[in-house]
Amino acid sequence: MAGKPLKIVPPVSSVAEVYDLGRGPETTAQRVKRLQNEARLLAREEIERLDRDLRKLADQARSIADGGEAYPAGVRDLAGRISVDTAQRAEILRALLERSH
Repeated sequence: MAGKPLKIVPPVSSVAEVYDLGRGPETTAQRVKRLQNEARLLAREEIERLDRDLRKLADQARSIADGGEAYPAGVRDLAGRISVDTAQRAEILRALLERSH
């Protein structure tokens, strides 16, 4: 008996919910609660992505500010201010995120 060859599938990085088939259908209240939880998780992921992007931008701006004569003086000055301001905003964002969890 020749069956289809098996193939390796990549692991799932997110947590998958197992649904108990013996359980009845969700009530409206249960569904609302589940969807609200999913929305909060998605929002947190988006905030964490923004935090990473802000930190990356701050690092890039700092590199330009510290880049010496290769960059025009006005650009270095502006990049230095962007770096400081962006890093501060990322810290505020992280503090707000940690406080809400």
